[in-house]
Amino acid sequence: MKYLRYGEPGRERPGVLDDAGVIRDLGGRCDDLAGDALDPARLMALTGADLASLPAVDAGVRLGPCVAATRQFIGIGLNYADHAAETGMPIPQEPIVFNKAPGCMAGPNDAIPVPPGAAKVDWEVELALVIGRRAWQVEEADALGHLAGYCICNDVSERAWQLEGTGQWLKGKSAPGFGPLGPWLVTPDEVPDPLSLAMTLEVNGETMQSGSTATMIFSPAYLVSYLSRFMVLEPGDVITTGTPPGVGMARGRFLRPGDRVRARVAGLGEQVNEVT
Repeated sequence: MKYLRYGEPGRERPGVLDDAGVIRDLGGRCDDLAGDALDPARLMALTGADLASLPAVDAGVRLGPCVAATRQFIGIGLNYADHAAETGMPIPQEPIVFNKAPGCMAGPNDAIPVPPGAAKVDWEVELALVIGRRAWQVEEADALGHLAGYCICNDVSERAWQLEGTGQWLKGKSAPGFGPLGPWLVTPDEVPDPLSLAMTLEVNGETMQSGSTATMIFSPAYLVSYLSRFMVLEPGDVITTGTPPGVGMARGRFLRPGDRVRARVAGLGEQVNEVT
């Protein structure tokens, strides 16, 4: 299934996309796509077989981040072999872990604001994992059973804040609008192989990134297991898993107001964001 959240910022309602592409309201069955509602078994039970019985929603409605009440927004750096090569960095021997402040989360088509003082705002199309069941010390073989699903993330980054000065990644990853998520939370049954997904990102119609999750160094299952060695992962936590080559930093090009960014991951939809 493809779950989503729609409505004005801060007042989103849960919904689901039916086979005809119509948004159906889930507000009568759960308060939001958060907490216990994200448990894989409960999530699948929200809809049942008869989606047509759920109220239809206007097609032009705003979509919000596809998950709510996120406690941790965790990023993985240099997790694509071809991206590591373009940066001139060695392939990591273990995952590089950083955080994005959850306050950076935005809807899949919301604007990306350039913060005051920012000069090197960059793009990164990524596959994101959404935790659905509490994970602590889980084995890799069991790790994907803890997922509510997958979605697109654009891990927007301000490179000067991330890498220059004191070089703290959190500072460069966390401004408002720096974490568009969605459009959908896609359940794992619709993504049988998360390591075979084509992904692209365009700026003003020009392809900047074109890659595949097949070049990931550490798989989604490994990442969930690895992170659960050091911290408890709770329902609603987001793990964004790295990006293929073609980022602005490698090209010497960064986002400016007026740019239009389009990010796609096969089976997970697309995001279109204006830079403001």
